[in-house]
Amino acid sequence: MIFDWSYALSLFANKSFWAATWTVIQLSVASWLLGILLGFALALAKQSSYRSLSAAAGSYIWFFRSLPLLVLLVFIYNVPQVFPSTSAWLGNSFIAGLVAMVLSEAAYIAEIHRGGLLAVPKGQVEAGKALGIRFFGIQRMIVVPQAFRIALPSLINEYISIVKLTSLVSVISLAELLLVGERLYTQNFLILETLAAVAFYYVLIVTVFGLALKALERKLDITRRTPSIAPELGATAAQVSFHTRLEPKGEYALELRKGLKSYGSNEVLKGVDLKVKWGEVVSIIGHSGSGKTTLIRCLNGLETLNGGTVLLQGEPFLRGSEEAEKSHRTRRNQARIVHVGMVFQSFNLIAHRTVLQNVMMGPLYHEHDSRESIRRLSLAMLAKVGLIEHAYKYPHQLSGGQQQRVAIARALAMQPAVMLFDEPTSALDPELVGEVLKVISQLAEEGMTMVIVTHEMSFAFGVSDRVVYMEHGQVIHDARPEELLQQAGSSRLEKFIAAVKQVA
Repeated sequence: MIFDWSYALSLFANKSFWAATWTVIQLSVASWLLGILLGFALALAKQSSYRSLSAAAGSYIWFFRSLPLLVLLVFIYNVPQVFPSTSAWLGNSFIAGLVAMVLSEAAYIAEIHRGGLLAVPKGQVEAGKALGIRFFGIQRMIVVPQAFRIALPSLINEYISIVKLTSLVSVISLAELLLVGERLYTQNFLILETLAAVAFYYVLIVTVFGLALKALERKLDITRRTPSIAPELGATAAQVSFHTRLEPKGEYALELRKGLKSYGSNEVLKGVDLKVKWGEVVSIIGHSGSGKTTLIRCLNGLETLNGGTVLLQGEPFLRGSEEAEKSHRTRRNQARIVHVGMVFQSFNLIAHRTVLQNVMMGPLYHEHDSRESIRRLSLAMLAKVGLIEHAYKYPHQLSGGQQQRVAIARALAMQPAVMLFDEPTSALDPELVGEVLKVISQLAEEGMTMVIVTHEMSFAFGVSDRVVYMEHGQVIHDARPEELLQQAGSSRLEKFIAAVKQVA
């Protein structure tokens, strides 16, 4: 049998094929986009801390990944026989096919999204929480953009699979490419020629959309972006001075009373008391595992106390989860986290945002001022840490020391009453430590209230008003640096003192 080339070529101008191609494009794009939305909701639900919600999402994913699409298509199309009221919608082949494909594809796409969500560094989510950004704001501004970029190659591959799966919709008489081809070759029996044309149209759709989606992937790749020209620091920005948004009241800016924290049977904090006066710099030192980092994370709610109370400006701010009275765990009090700035050990800058966008993010979210005023303030904070020339770069284009200084500027842009530093130099190379410590020392000279967890003993004893030494979840010593250097009674403390004297 001779292949009829003239007939095969004539099919490329066949109106029925082009109409079917448009149907496939509509069905595949709609299924993909709706599947992405539903799949993301499922992925979030599966990761939820609410077991019932997580179990429901997991059951959905399990069921629809197990059910053949062909069976689902036939079932959805015949639902109107049982529920006649659905015939206006599901009686339409296109809508029935779309519903079936979205239900099925959402289960697969949910797992793709879950992989993307798990790949977003937890520290960036914590950075959002430290800025007082709520759950949906964190998802919108931090998690979703990054998770989508991570998942995009797999989502592109899934779109290609969807295009090919549209051929199954012919079973419910939707005039897509395969059904049009079947109708033709049952009339003329030119099966190979007709299927060759069907294959061409599928390849055409996959190629065009594949190239378009690859272009989108390249556009979203921040590693390909070239930073814009750094802004000039005008007179207006230069004149912006730092001030807190919280009026100092009472003797203490921040106070922890009887702080208790445990993970199962492991007690990390054992009734810790800490008082920080306005304008005071308190350094917390101690060996690894002494509870330093847990303590500082409990001061702004990143870790929930089991017992005890955190007071801000002399008023209840956070209360332990096991406390009998929980009236202070209100939205108003928890929203006051904006007055407690946090600088993390690992920087936790938002990877897909520029340096300037990182600094502006918190104030913009909370609508502290107009966008232009926040921009000027953010530029001033970047100038303060010596990084205004890097305003339009991305975090990956900076050194570790520069990233940490951006993190400090981001916290300062919120104009907090208290700054918390969780080992701000431990992730840096030795030659980069000095530039970060210099910025912190400058803040101390300006009267910023700070609590600093650090292993830099010479820095701690040189810049602090008080040094707190912890062991096994308890405060062993709390005194002025010169007094602490003279105290004895702890072999570990003596080793710290010896290390300080050696450095000096």
